[in-house]
Amino acid sequence: MSLAVYPGSFDPVTLGHLNVIERASKLFDRLVVGVGVNSEKSPWFTPEERCELIRQSTQGLHNIEVQTYNGLTVRFVQQLGAKILVRGVRPITDIPAELTMMMANRRLAPDVETLFLIADGELAHVSSSLIKEIANVADEETLASFLSPPVIRAIKNRALQ
Repeated sequence: MSLAVYPGSFDPVTLGHLNVIERASKLFDRLVVGVGVNSEKSPWFTPEERCELIRQSTQGLHNIEVQTYNGLTVRFVQQLGAKILVRGVRPITDIPAELTMMMANRRLAPDVETLFLIADGELAHVSSSLIKEIANVADEETLASFLSPPVIRAIKNRALQ
């Protein structure tokens, strides 16, 4: 059985993330989406909320599992017994940092390979940071270009609190 891990903060999960999840789910028997807990960031959503939003947004994908993790991503991948680390990249902004991380991971875990997937063209520019910048001024129709309905609802509910 082939197993891969797609890690990230997913705060919030975007259509770009979901595009990578869907495509990776077709390549492997089982895909674990790892929601990283980083105490140095100030997230919008708790790790549990992020996991739930991913589950709601991937209901039609039956080989997806969502888990939180702490610490080094490559160690999480090893703990699961996976050999493939999937990384979603945006073509212009992410490549240098991702290559550096890939090389570090190879030193830490030579048995783990990194697979880069670029989100489809119209989603390649979408990031959680972009969402955080526009969420307070964008209407639901605009947000639908970047986010799934469960995530839009969660953001709008958060804004009402």
